[in-house]
Amino acid sequence: MGVKKIIKTVFMLEILKGMSLTFRALFRRPVTRQYPKHKREPFAGFRGLHALTRRPDGDAVCVGCGLCAAICPSQCIKIYTSEGADHKKVVDRYEIEVLRCLYCGLCVEACPFKAVVMTDIYEYSSFTRQELYMTKDKLLANWDRFSEKRKKTYFGSFWKPLFTDFSGSDKQAKLQDVSKAKKHEDIYLEAGK
Repeated sequence: MGVKKIIKTVFMLEILKGMSLTFRALFRRPVTRQYPKHKREPFAGFRGLHALTRRPDGDAVCVGCGLCAAICPSQCIKIYTSEGADHKKVVDRYEIEVLRCLYCGLCVEACPFKAVVMTDIYEYSSFTRQELYMTKDKLLANWDRFSEKRKKTYFGSFWKPLFTDFSGSDKQAKLQDVSKAKKHEDIYLEAGK
């Protein structure tokens, strides 16, 4: 046994270091937020409560393709469709069981029509399971609660075609003209407004 180890053992230096840390913490201001009084704004890209987007006429954007339900790892999305008057699919029921959801965001990425979004709403606790079973009407109401400012930020930053992020060099072969891609991007982002 070395001299340093004997001194540490006899004078209990590790315990004194820990006690000094504890006593210093007693005289500092606590960092705990008092939740109901002080609410923190969710960060950009937060995955909160689901919503179904609306068209300008007030109808749901969802066409009932079922891609979101197919890609969902927890299988918590159920879509029930029927055939409409002009042989188009009509979404009768769109349901999400929130208690089973993993909040992975794959349903949002899979939807080609920007019909499913994850809002920044995080206060939705309940005492019953039925209140956390989202129907089509509840999901459309969540879209209405989602503020106008956040809609534009959401679609502009987190839901856009990949060709807006990645561009090749001039020497690289391209599948489509960049001017066409820019035109499609403008149309695409305009739909999210």
